Amino acid sequence: MVTIDYTILGMLSWKPMTGYDMKRMMQDSPVMYWSGNNNQIYKALVQLLDMGYVTNELQYQESAPNKKVYSITDSGKAALEAWILETEPEIPEFKKAFLIQISWAGLMEKEKIDQLLARYEEQVREQIAMRQEEKRRQKYFPNRSEQEHYVWDQIYDNLCQSYEAELQWTVRFREGLKALK
Repeated sequence: MVTIDYTILGMLSWKPMTGYDMKRMMQDSPVMYWSGNNNQIYKALVQLLDMGYVTNELQYQESAPNKKVYSITDSGKAALEAWILETEPEIPEFKKAFLIQISWAGLMEKEKIDQLLARYEEQVREQIAMRQEEKRRQKYFPNRSEQEHYVWDQIYDNLCQSYEAELQWTVRFREGLKALK
């Protein structure tokens, strides 16, 4: 199975969902990065159904099309837990397109480099504010146990600390640039 399968199982371990709900959650989440299309989600759901990891139920709606709501099975929960425990954690990647972009900025005037850094700094500040607000609103926390709540709280702390480190680097970079003759 691939990461999308485990992402789906993880979401369903939280609550039953439609494929559309899953796609929307992945798009909105700073953690469940995935840029695939709906067809990939539905293809994964068919495979998970065939493996017995999920079930689905057709919900009839009077004023809208019927929808399939998926739920995780006990064997799906066991597969998710095995993946969590047996998969080697990935070291964070530090490949940032901005570092490539800024690598060649040394050829320009300081003012232009500072303008680029100022735009980047603003974007980083916006990301910090968004993640802090999501954490404050507990966007992905509702109806979770105290332990699940704590885990998501720590995930948001990790994201915010990463952005804070990036912000500090950018501020130091701008200050050092201004100090150059």
